[in-house]
Amino acid sequence: MNKLYCKKIGERIKVFRTEKELSREEVAFNAGISGSYLGMLERGEYDFKISKLFSIAKAMDILPEDLIKDL
Repeated sequence: MNKLYCKKIGERIKVFRTEKELSREEVAFNAGISGSYLGMLERGEYDFKISKLFSIAKAMDILPEDLIKDL
C-alpha cells in the first residue's frame, strides 16, 4: 500500500480512538494486536493488512470504510 495512504489511515485511527476516549492498549487488546504495533500503524510506519483494518474498526465500534473514505 502507498505510504501516504498508510499515514492517512493511521491518522484516522488515532482520531477515532481519541474521539471515543479509548486508549491505544484498549483498542489493541480488542483488535488482537499489540499496543506498539497499533502505534506504528497510527504513525503510518507499516502497511495495513485488510484483516487488521477490520479488527481495529470493530474494536472501536466503527465501520472499516470510515477509516478509508475520502482518501
